Amino acid sequence: MSEPLQVLIVDDDALMRAGLRSIFDAAEGIEVVGEAGDGREAIYLCRYRQPDLVLMDVRMPDLDGIAATRELLALHPELRVMVLTTFEQDDYIFGALAAGASGFLLKRTPPEELLAAVRTVAAGDSLLSPSVTSRVISRMAGAPAPDPERERRLEELTRREREVLVLIARGRSNGEIAAELVIEESTVKTHVKRVLRKLGARDRVQAVIFAYEVGLASD
Repeated sequence: MSEPLQVLIVDDDALMRAGLRSIFDAAEGIEVVGEAGDGREAIYLCRYRQPDLVLMDVRMPDLDGIAATRELLALHPELRVMVLTTFEQDDYIFGALAAGASGFLLKRTPPEELLAAVRTVAAGDSLLSPSVTSRVISRMAGAPAPDPERERRLEELTRREREVLVLIARGRSNGEIAAELVIEESTVKTHVKRVLRKLGARDRVQAVIFAYEVGLASD
């Protein structure tokens, strides 16, 4: 039997933390290993509880979620951070992604979707809510500035890998990409790994940003 996914909940609202804990406690294969009310406490708890994934609020006292994400990933590069917030302002979205968060969801996300997202991010993938993806798209939709290094990395991709990157940028899951390209999902996973390696991207979120920076998915 595999070990349960260990999650640390970080939110300054005690009622929100209790609600999230109840969702995870009722889910199979997930264990809440701690709760923190601010980013500073999250950093302390991560040192001793060693969670697989941190569910991070943004607006908190002392140390906010974006700064905490940046510090946590500097200390624990293997850690996965998913931001869960009420707010979807551009500064929060792009601040969290720049800090290294692998997911960004809104607190109005239904429990079953939250659980699926947590498992997706913990497995090494990344995930953005549809409204957040649209913000990324609109921010990157202008004419991209030329960048020789980005162009060089783009040229390393095969035609099929470019197709996969475009679909990643459109928010498609591996299963949806497989169906659209009429290939096996295992083949998609291989393509995604190669795309990330060639782009020097940590995860799908960074690949999405890259795709829009080079104008590959602006149509």
